[in-house]
Amino acid sequence: MWKVALILIFTLITIPIICFNYDEPLTYMQEEAICTLLWVYGLASMYCFVVSTLTDNYSQVDKLWSIMPIPYLWIIADYSGYDDRLVLMAVLVSIWGIRLSLNFARRGGYSLKFWDGEEDYRWSILRSKPGFEKKWKWILFNFLFISFYQMGLVLLTTLPAIRVLGIHTPIGLFDIILAIVILLLIFIEFLADQQQYNYQTEKYKQMDSGNVDPYYKIGFVHTGLWAYMRHPNYMAEQAIWIVFYFYSVIATGNWINWTLTGGLLLVLLFKGSSDFSESISAEKYPEYERYQKSVGRFLPFKGRFKR
Repeated sequence: MWKVALILIFTLITIPIICFNYDEPLTYMQEEAICTLLWVYGLASMYCFVVSTLTDNYSQVDKLWSIMPIPYLWIIADYSGYDDRLVLMAVLVSIWGIRLSLNFARRGGYSLKFWDGEEDYRWSILRSKPGFEKKWKWILFNFLFISFYQMGLVLLTTLPAIRVLGIHTPIGLFDIILAIVILLLIFIEFLADQQQYNYQTEKYKQMDSGNVDPYYKIGFVHTGLWAYMRHPNYMAEQAIWIVFYFYSVIATGNWINWTLTGGLLLVLLFKGSSDFSESISAEKYPEYERYQKSVGRFLPFKGRFKR
């Protein structure tokens, strides 16, 4: 895991620099907006690091993952004087963020004690892995990867809005098409999360009663969207931010610019995250390896899972 984390951190630093050399220089307004965003990012990252270290709950970034893009987008929209395209982008991100935050809340992710709330089970498993025997190693990992890298990735995914800043062209058909696609992807993510929530809620309810139906004994959600993709919610999440990038393409007329970095790194993060999650699931559930062989990870091209 250390090697993966270091590769991601290296990529986070180098890819934006390389891509930036092939793009137009930032305007003064864009530089000012980025400076403001960096201050907000720094404070959020330090908050996650300090609170997680003091409370031993390492899901602080998870709590902010769906929240931070909303102020980022509205800060950029404010710098633009509330340009129509940036307002549209901010509204879409707000819909995405509110929906995802509500889903996280119903799973116990938030608490009145803001430092509390349910921790992602994967962090405790990861801490028990070789390489984290000494506490200082985990603290360093928390500082570099959990807090600052992941919060940095959240910021990077929103930066296509920076390339739109200062470009005042009317909203057109392609803007509307992108908005419809993003809303459709948000609905797919909602549907996938709902199917998973329904399955897991009923599974644990039956486990508590001591009478578990064979459908739930399999242990993991495997019908609906999940019969065709092992991670339909992850697919939609990645696709939302990749489609979001194309607003910068519409505004600038250039297919490639440095803000593509966020979407690329998000794909790498979800690849690593899903690898880790699936290794845990394969150990817990006997049928999971067959599920992996039958169903695609993010795309429905492999086939449908049959019990």
